[in-house]
Amino acid sequence: MSNLEPILRKLKSSDISDAARLSAEAGWNQTEDDWRLLIALAPEGCFGIEVAGELVSTATLICYGRQLAWIGMVLTRSSFQGRGFARRLLTEILSLADRLNIESVKLDATEQGRPLYEKLGFRDEQAVERWERLGSADPTEKTSAPETRLSADLIAADSVAFGVNRSELLLQLAKHTPPHTLGQSYLLTRSGRLRQYLGPCVADSPDTARNLIEDALQSSRSSSWYWDLFVENADAISLARTLEFAPKRKLVRMVRGKDMRGEEHSIYALAGFELG
Repeated sequence: MSNLEPILRKLKSSDISDAARLSAEAGWNQTEDDWRLLIALAPEGCFGIEVAGELVSTATLICYGRQLAWIGMVLTRSSFQGRGFARRLLTEILSLADRLNIESVKLDATEQGRPLYEKLGFRDEQAVERWERLGSADPTEKTSAPETRLSADLIAADSVAFGVNRSELLLQLAKHTPPHTLGQSYLLTRSGRLRQYLGPCVADSPDTARNLIEDALQSSRSSSWYWDLFVENADAISLARTLEFAPKRKLVRMVRGKDMRGEEHSIYALAGFELG
């Protein structure tokens, strides 16, 4: 085998720095910690293509039980694009999902990636957007939220809103930055390469969501944020505008297999395009 022949393999912890360079080249917000989380959550679902010893393409699959799996981090280094690496990785990931009898596979697609996903059997579900609030502070600084935990009741409320149980993801996210909670509602935030990231957030009313988000914004030393949300959630859109966020990117949530949606009016912020 020539050392220039592409090798498809699972990602390892030793790939984290190279994977982070790929997402940075694409202008994405993920940090090495985000990649570390993905590999920890789904060691069997994170794949890459290596050429001459270098990681040049990636894709990830996180399974939320057998009901839902989420595809993310579909990336190819610019100098290797056009060689079918993304299709090869996605074919591998979808084959894995089929072997695991996953009922529904979803992803958030850019306009660039959407035609490929359609060819692989995905269909549009709904529009999602990234909103942004600019500032000058360091986005890597930690918030000063009080120490709280995600209770079983909060995780149960999230499962109803999202449609499936994703407790492992939420508990891992909450280890890095304590959640903001109010009754049966919560908000998580995390550091990003470019901006602080706001979400996920599940709230029982627009007023509760506003209280949680304002608390997060005020308790952070950073004033630069990304916030991903459903376009169909008019209350979330209105709240983002009120809090001086502005739309930055438009994507389309796509699904392959069974339609599966929760009580999305309660979701005021997504966990991330790579997480759902």
